[in-house]
Amino acid sequence: MRRLLPALGLLCLSPLVAEYLLGDVPITSIALLLAMIPLYGCGALLIREVVRRAGYGWPSILAFGLAYGMIEEGFTTFTLFDPNWAGFHVLTYGYIPSLGISLNWTIFVMGLHTFWSIGTPIALMEALAGKQQRTTPWLGKIGLAVVATVFALFVIGPVVYILLTHRFHASVPQVIGTSIAIIIIVGIGILLGQRNRAPHTQTAGHVPSPWLVMLVALVATSIFQLIYAADPYGLSPWLAGLHLPAWAAIVLYLLLLCGMAVPVGFWSRQSGWSDAHRFALAAGALLTYIWHSFPWPVLMPGVDLMNDLLSNAIFAAGAIALLIIAARWLKQEEQPVVATVPAPGGLLP
Repeated sequence: MRRLLPALGLLCLSPLVAEYLLGDVPITSIALLLAMIPLYGCGALLIREVVRRAGYGWPSILAFGLAYGMIEEGFTTFTLFDPNWAGFHVLTYGYIPSLGISLNWTIFVMGLHTFWSIGTPIALMEALAGKQQRTTPWLGKIGLAVVATVFALFVIGPVVYILLTHRFHASVPQVIGTSIAIIIIVGIGILLGQRNRAPHTQTAGHVPSPWLVMLVALVATSIFQLIYAADPYGLSPWLAGLHLPAWAAIVLYLLLLCGMAVPVGFWSRQSGWSDAHRFALAAGALLTYIWHSFPWPVLMPGVDLMNDLLSNAIFAAGAIALLIIAARWLKQEEQPVVATVPAPGGLLP
């Protein structure tokens, strides 16, 4: 039962972060969580279980999270290719006619899934799970098979529905290209995982405090969101007045991603890198979603501004409470256990 609780928590936490904390869906539509768990929740749990069973590490989780994003946006919703998805024109900014995609939207939405839909919920739930269960499987073989089956059905189901109702769907070359990209990304994740399993020594270099790591993550992920806010055709164009060219946004995205990958990769190879540092990265990303939910408009129709802001405040409070609980749990784990030795003669004087 103790292993099942963090698994159930991850099933719920992934869609809560991905859709509700982001600000897409208000709390008045909390019942939709049940429809999101099979895709977001099962996807995150499946990735986490596969990685932990294989003895892989965080590079594999992020790589598989990227593959998840390609599956959802390339096959299930087709937002990578649909120029009028949900009435929005997310592909207009930086559109590449020969590929039928916007590189800006692709980088942004893949970042959302990799770091927030998958990475952050896994890191938070592993922090809450405790040291003994942090990197061990939470599901048995039957549970893993059930999760994988449910996830597959909820990936295939929307595709079949779209085809039967003659709605927009990707072209054959786009489907083939997306499939190849997913296979390559999964292959990279496996190679990174095998490298993680190989014996390696950590160096004794300097590692910043978890507080500083959290601040760095908060700043970096905030900049990531601000770059997208400059997209005049995006879902939240509140910085469109900056008139940032699409190519410049792509350059900023790439510089930002490399600028985070290099120091985090270096820190994680040091002997002082701990679970608290990994939690700090997730905490910084979660704090970004908290503040960014307020300028981000709700995508559900019929929700007024007051209800939108109230919903954001409720989910923000819940996220902060979760961070506090996880941080205290990790702090308790770091405290040394002092063994008491009874005086000679036993407990009695």
